[in-house]
Amino acid sequence: MDVFGVMIGLVLLFGVAVMVLAVVGTVKAAKAVGKKIEKHEANARRAVETATLKAKTYTKIGPPAQIASVRLGLRTSLDGTRQVLEGGLAQDGQLGESLALLRRLDAHAAELDGELRMLEREPDTARIAAKLPELRERAERITHSAETMRWAAQDRMHRFADDELSRLSQECESEAGALRHWDAAGGASAGSSGSSGSAGSSGGSSGGATGPGGSSAGGASGAAGSAGAAGGAARAGLTDGKGHPSAEELLGLADPLAKLAQRLRKPSAGPSAGPSAG
Repeated sequence: MDVFGVMIGLVLLFGVAVMVLAVVGTVKAAKAVGKKIEKHEANARRAVETATLKAKTYTKIGPPAQIASVRLGLRTSLDGTRQVLEGGLAQDGQLGESLALLRRLDAHAAELDGELRMLEREPDTARIAAKLPELRERAERITHSAETMRWAAQDRMHRFADDELSRLSQECESEAGALRHWDAAGGASAGSSGSSGSAGSSGGSSGGATGPGGSSAGGASGAAGSAGAAGGAARAGLTDGKGHPSAEELLGLADPLAKLAQRLRKPSAGPSAGPSAG
């Protein structure tokens, strides 16, 4: 009974642990889905608001159109700067500070957008005419600050790209020079052959002056040179067929064919072999 009770208790504990893990996983999945939904909802809402502002700038006239134009310019400038900074953050960590400044700037822009939205519902035209220049001036300051950071980030990325391209071009030129090593080797061999030729001519003249020993040495060196030339001329080319494996070797039939030829060359032990041997 004690063992049976312990087993039941372990099973219950295991079931409770599985239920807790399932609940925790479900909560985390729900939170992740909720965050994604909120993000997509915010993006969709901003897209709808942007499209509405664009429509107002074309369909309305007077102060409502001016307010919509100010709101649209503010939103477009901040969105463009955010896209540039977030796009370059992976390559340049210093853009994180610019993103922090942009968030603070976005908070001021949100307050200004709220004031402009309230001004859109203002029925007093004189009130709109009095407040709109001030709000437009604030929007221009925010827009200018956002554009300054965006242009600076673009110039910074362009400068980094130019520097990297310059370094890469130098490395490619160095690699190309290393691949053309025969140019430097050819120049060096030409210089050494010229110096050896002059030394050989001077040695030959001195050998001729000393006696027949010099002539024999010159003949030996000439023979060695002709042998080297002959060896160089005997190098296998690409299409002459020399130095290349045969068809039998490529097909793996070289060894079987050689064994078959050896068997065919063996003398056959026929009836005439016995009497001739006797």
